[in-house]
Amino acid sequence: MKAIDSVEQLITEKNRQCLRQGFQVWPELEYGKMPALGDFRWTADLIYSTWAQAGSGKPPENGLEWRVGNSGGGFDVLDFKFLEENKWLGADAAIDLSIPLNRKAEDAQIVIPIPFYGAGMSYGSISEQVMLSRAKAARAWKTYTSTGEGGYPASVVEYKDNVITQVATGMFGVREETIQYAPIVEFKYAQGAKPGLGGHLLGDKATSAVAQMRESVPWVSLFSPFPFHSVYSVEDHKKHLDWVRTVNPRALVSVKVSTPTDVDMVAVGSYYAGANIVHIDGSYGGTGAAPEIAKKNIAMPIEFAIPKVHRYLVQEGIRDEIVMMASGGIRTAYDIAERHHLHKPVMEQPEYNLLHRKRVENEYKRLYEDIGLGLTTWSPLASGLLTGKYRDGVPSDSRAQLQGYEWLSKKLTDKGANNIVGKLAEVSDQLGCSLAQLSLAWILLNPHVSTVITGASRVEQIHENMKAIDVVQKITPEIKQRIEEIVGDAFV
Repeated sequence: MKAIDSVEQLITEKNRQCLRQGFQVWPELEYGKMPALGDFRWTADLIYSTWAQAGSGKPPENGLEWRVGNSGGGFDVLDFKFLEENKWLGADAAIDLSIPLNRKAEDAQIVIPIPFYGAGMSYGSISEQVMLSRAKAARAWKTYTSTGEGGYPASVVEYKDNVITQVATGMFGVREETIQYAPIVEFKYAQGAKPGLGGHLLGDKATSAVAQMRESVPWVSLFSPFPFHSVYSVEDHKKHLDWVRTVNPRALVSVKVSTPTDVDMVAVGSYYAGANIVHIDGSYGGTGAAPEIAKKNIAMPIEFAIPKVHRYLVQEGIRDEIVMMASGGIRTAYDIAERHHLHKPVMEQPEYNLLHRKRVENEYKRLYEDIGLGLTTWSPLASGLLTGKYRDGVPSDSRAQLQGYEWLSKKLTDKGANNIVGKLAEVSDQLGCSLAQLSLAWILLNPHVSTVITGASRVEQIHENMKAIDVVQKITPEIKQRIEEIVGDAFV
């Protein structure tokens, strides 16, 4: 048995090394770009950039476009038609974001406090740790996450009250007990990114553990067929739903479908088959294995499918009896706000100073162009560290001397940080200003910062801080480069 384990470990390690080597080599563009990689929304450049940033933690510097895709459409060119202002709710009006997941009089009555739950991501396409993380998050949000079609790891059972069991065409990992665990069972008939093509788990992902869960052979690609071979009519569809309700009478039933041109008729058929939820998945849904022609040309974007299905359900007089969930292109909080006609995020209030820059300059970088994010920043002087007054220790009248502020004292007396502060003080002396004024002026050079919260405690501090405006013009490209060389990669 030890010999077999050793062979499996060697095979696993070989696969990992090959994958990691590929992730490092391809973004360097030594071999050019793969001709069939990516699409207009998730381009080859974005994919390569993701690999590069996962390895280095920094954006690529070889010309790859790592911020935006190339769709030129979709939600980038759509907007909302708002009500007249006199019909708006008051600013103090209570807003309820909860939604019922069953609009019928029969079956379980389930309400989630937020208008979304996690779509299917299968074991094998993601790791068990990711599945657990999603389940824990669903419990915390009092909503749900879906197993996807790869089975139900034993570690996830603890969170079964917040986990949807998905039944897909390959029936991977589907057992009677996994149906009985579920408050909601989801039949996946199609996926928006690859309608009419079924599923494909690459052999590199079919590890021994994944294969055992899916009852297959390790390291061999797995395919789930496009159709349920037992379903060719609404009547057959109903038999599937009846089967689930026989195994688990308390479960709600969801039907996940892609967005072909007749998706509206599919939704109506699902209602008459007995579904509580129709889940429509648009063409931009995530997938690791779908031909380009499928992702780009077959299904319609979710923003067009939603009103099409809604109107047809209304015409049939059944819109109030079925819940419609949507996915395939919802990737950020901004997307969620757009779907639900909420106020979209337009600004963020992060900590930002010469010693704390990573979030503003790296993590948020694409958001400035994508959604026009603006910034109101705080702690511009790093709790006073960038005034230079802590280079010789903590003064007796500093709050860092108070009980419970030991963490602040440690931060303010950090030797590495104070060495940087000393070098920055030389720059401020050269410019004829205080170090605090230089630090504030440096922040004002960032075009995405509209407001700086200074936290001044005395009137004279306010007067001194305002003089930073006059320092901005003194920070030439040469001075800015010198500052960058001083700070280097020390910032977090």
